[in-house]
Amino acid sequence: MNRLGKITLVAAALFVAAAIAGVAQPHLGRSATPSATAITVTGNGTVHATPDRASFDFGVQTQASTAAGALSKNAQQARRIVDALKRAGIGASDIQTTDVSLWPQTSHNGNRIVGYTASNSVNVTAPLAKSGDVVDSAVRAGANNVSGPSLDTSDRDALYAEALKQAVAGAKTKAQAIADASGLTLGAMVKVREGGSEANPIFYGPVAARAEAGPPIEAGTQQIQASVTVTYSAG
Repeated sequence: MNRLGKITLVAAALFVAAAIAGVAQPHLGRSATPSATAITVTGNGTVHATPDRASFDFGVQTQASTAAGALSKNAQQARRIVDALKRAGIGASDIQTTDVSLWPQTSHNGNRIVGYTASNSVNVTAPLAKSGDVVDSAVRAGANNVSGPSLDTSDRDALYAEALKQAVAGAKTKAQAIADASGLTLGAMVKVREGGSEANPIFYGPVAARAEAGPPIEAGTQQIQASVTVTYSAG
């Protein structure tokens, strides 16, 4: 037998041996692709809460013929407002300066400066029950620019955590319904992801929170919402 014939015979023998090994040990003969079934759902939770604190912006604008005069006059007025807020029971940590501005006033034709306007604004957070008195105190002290309120709850983090628990429970209910309808057995939770940040508060249904002095402030009701995306194994 020539050399080419010998090589052909050896190659054939090796091929037969490999085929036999593959039959004897299937996992060596071909790769197995495991199949897995998973159910992915979203869940939502909502907690209702009554706001118990309010934030306001109080500002004062003053005018003078010079920039220094406008700033000095404004600083004195702003100090009176801050002092009045503290006398109303607002702590220093709940009073924050948010803006100090100065700009020129020009003549009608815009050719010359005729004076200056200075502005100062502070943001104040107060218990809702005191918010009417706080507004009244700031205005009496000279605030001529008031905006707000922005209502919130002091235990927002705990309420959001409760909404997340509701969202997870709702997701499991959905997954179980899908498994039952598909003839599957719902397995363990294998992945969970928070579906997004907190939704902005939704206010509805007036709840009286009027102070005896100052403007009435209605608390309303907040909806604190959460969502999750959950994946369960199934089989």
